[in-house]
Amino acid sequence: MNTKNNADVPLPKGFYRITILIGLGFFTMGLMDPLYDTYVPIFLSDFIDSRFLIGLIMTLDNLLALFLIPIVSSMSDRTRTRIGRRMPYILITVPLSGLFFALIPYGALPTGSLSLLIVIIFFLNLAKQAARGPVVALMPDTIPGAFRSEANGVINTMGAIAAIVGTVVLAPLMDLSITLPIIGDTQRRLPFLIAGLLVLLATILLYTFVKEKQAAKDDDAKREPLGYSLRVVFGGQDKSAMFILISLFLWFLAYQGVLPFLGLYSRDVLQVSEGLAGLSPGAVAIAYGLFAIPSGIIAHRVGRKRVIRFCLAGVSVILLLVFFHHPVTTALGLSSFAAWMTFLVLLFFFGMFWGSVVTNSFPMLWQMANFGNMGIYTGLYYFFSQGAAITSPPLSGALTDLFEARFGHEVGLRMIFLYAVVFMVAAFIVMGKVTGGEATPENGETSESAG
Repeated sequence: MNTKNNADVPLPKGFYRITILIGLGFFTMGLMDPLYDTYVPIFLSDFIDSRFLIGLIMTLDNLLALFLIPIVSSMSDRTRTRIGRRMPYILITVPLSGLFFALIPYGALPTGSLSLLIVIIFFLNLAKQAARGPVVALMPDTIPGAFRSEANGVINTMGAIAAIVGTVVLAPLMDLSITLPIIGDTQRRLPFLIAGLLVLLATILLYTFVKEKQAAKDDDAKREPLGYSLRVVFGGQDKSAMFILISLFLWFLAYQGVLPFLGLYSRDVLQVSEGLAGLSPGAVAIAYGLFAIPSGIIAHRVGRKRVIRFCLAGVSVILLLVFFHHPVTTALGLSSFAAWMTFLVLLFFFGMFWGSVVTNSFPMLWQMANFGNMGIYTGLYYFFSQGAAITSPPLSGALTDLFEARFGHEVGLRMIFLYAVVFMVAAFIVMGKVTGGEATPENGETSESAG
């Protein structure tokens, strides 16, 4: 790869303005996801005792994503309207996501029921997963291949800022109990209501200021059937795309095995309140936001594959340290506050490495696509990542139940981190087989697509 030439290509005019505006779509997802992943398992635990069953229910969004994202992404590839091919889907599905997200705590009220909560969760994820493909594909439609690591860093930073707002600003409001008109008691409700309103506002801004790149006439002829794109990925001579997909399946097995239980671990093992438990993913999000853009710039200079493999090794070490964190801090006699702070520091480093992996993996896959099948490749990314997200929570939940029954609650929950180490190491090994997907200087052109 010619990384020197890549580094010499200047950023296009208006690059950051365009990319930040596109990142408003990622902002909506980043706002909802950490609150959902942290508190929905806690809400479910009010009705269900089994960690396995909680993990199973938490895969509902991923099960819907497995089918909806590739289908809707492929449909949007073929859509032609006055406002673009992605925007019609975004304008319908994202506001609906915000509405159902705001309703989640009402389904979890003591007067509610498990069935009502699951119905709300179902419709939330139906809308959110239908939105995700078009939201994500909007960026590679607009940004040239040579700059997609930097662009992905920017929009992932937007998502991370939203996650910080959700976890650091909104999550502590879970403990706030005041009575407001219409809303009633705000305890356990206010963060979801505010997040729903912010999602709606971000959608309005996205539609107002982002004008999609319109396909040229010859692009219609380049639109490729789904089956053809799949044959290229899995049956072509270059297996790089296939190895990237396998690698991301493995690292998402690791990540999704930890994520649904992080709030429970913080509350039950580290003994913090539900409001503070939301700071766990917040520490990850802060690091993600700080390092997403630098990691994209570094990858542009030294290569995406090198950055990803280095960060997979780093995140494996951090997960191993987190596994030993509680017994070590207990043996050292650290106070609960000191133990909590050191845990957040470890999660910060986890977020730094993890964000760098995600920031650079998507651009590697997009580099192998063209305008006609960008949505299909986006769908493949999510098919594999969501397949892992479906598989992993029940597996790590079952592992937790198994060790909890034999060694106690604390050991059971700690096993999620050791589980994650195994799959991160496997992803590191498979990623070594990837040979393509690096930025090329000839793809440095851009077009102004924001108004």
